[in-house]
Amino acid sequence: MCKTILLVEDHEMNRDMLKRRLCRRGFHVLTAVDGQEGIDTAVLKQPDIILMDMSLPVMDGWEATKRLKRKEETKRIPIIALTAHAMSEDAAKAYDAGCDDFDTKPVDFERLLGKIQKAQNALEKADLQ
Repeated sequence: MCKTILLVEDHEMNRDMLKRRLCRRGFHVLTAVDGQEGIDTAVLKQPDIILMDMSLPVMDGWEATKRLKRKEETKRIPIIALTAHAMSEDAAKAYDAGCDDFDTKPVDFERLLGKIQKAQNALEKADLQ
């Protein structure tokens, strides 16, 4: 079971709401407010999964994801893109950047929990091989 989630989200209200809901489900939630802080936190804390907003200050989520997937110490951490951009080309752009999954805002919490579980299951299966 995924225990630590890094939530990279610059919008304070979205970040706080999602963090509270995830904590109530038993997750330990780390937060970052921009792409560079997200990279730094991921390298330092090694979360089980990353929820990455794509529209971020300093460094956007697309670039942060690319950099995380190039780093040896973070490349295996599943990243789920969270974005208000719901077009199919936005999902394709997220996958091209290295995201393992994609979800739209406003977040459907139960659907997001399913994606978190799916990402964790895929990682566990890869570890067994």
